[in-house]
Amino acid sequence: MADTGKDIKKAKQLLEAGQVIAIPTETVYGLAGNALDAHAVAEIFRVKNRPSFDPLIVHVPSFHVVDRYTEEVPSAALQLADAFWPGPLTLLLRRKPIIPDLVTAGLPTVGLRCPDHPLTRELLASLDFPLAAPSANPFGYISPTRPEHVAQQLGDKIPYILDGGPCSVGIESTIIGFVNGQATVMRAGGLKIEDIEAVIGRVDVRDVSTSNPQAPGQLQSHYAPRKTLIVGEITRLMKEHASRTIGTLTFSRATDAPIGVVLSPEGNLEEAARNLFAALRTLDSSEAEILLAEFVPDTGLGRAINDRLRRASR
Repeated sequence: MADTGKDIKKAKQLLEAGQVIAIPTETVYGLAGNALDAHAVAEIFRVKNRPSFDPLIVHVPSFHVVDRYTEEVPSAALQLADAFWPGPLTLLLRRKPIIPDLVTAGLPTVGLRCPDHPLTRELLASLDFPLAAPSANPFGYISPTRPEHVAQQLGDKIPYILDGGPCSVGIESTIIGFVNGQATVMRAGGLKIEDIEAVIGRVDVRDVSTSNPQAPGQLQSHYAPRKTLIVGEITRLMKEHASRTIGTLTFSRATDAPIGVVLSPEGNLEEAARNLFAALRTLDSSEAEILLAEFVPDTGLGRAINDRLRRASR
């Protein structure tokens, strides 16, 4: 079983030896390995049981190292990094050959991010290589936002979990690519689109759930509990499934279902985002036979929450 602790030196030694470990970020916990070592990257895919056509995000200590791994940085990317790094923003940039094909699924671009967590930033600064780090969970399942989530799912497959406490944002990063020079949201996430547009002006937003991803986190089915999750108008859904033991996930108001979780009693989207994955885990481990959820207001972080709910449902 994986050890859990705050020992950055131990984490560094394991990574330098080509092993993979779990690391905290402000978004979710990542399953990290040396992004320049194809063997370590292959181990990430093996541990997660992740398909090799799904590219990974590479984590760096600061913007100052980006030119080691990319061919060019558009001016809009520079503005965004200056405004939001460290933070929940991934920039999709043309890669240099130093980044293994396995990291990018053979694509010409690589997703780079500077995470905003003090332990991981200190770890990254101590390393001579960046870290490839998808979410530290079995492929397709709910992303982990606490060290115990990682231990429950991958604790028998990795040697160490760097314990950074609960994640402060709770959903994955927003991914921005540059399509024909136009900044484009490839995945909604923990950075609001409105905040991005305040810095660089209008951005395109793509509906990018696909079976052929061009960036990390675009697969149609993802973030899913083991139990069936249906998203829609909650009162109607409860009537339709009244014969079963129901678990409900609501934004700000509780239902009369026997099992239910409210994401934010105050109706705060940031709190709802922070609680989303933990709430799905709670319901998935409950006695509910079927899970019913409602969408949240589709603005700010609500866009990312609704994206995760859509892809978790089936």
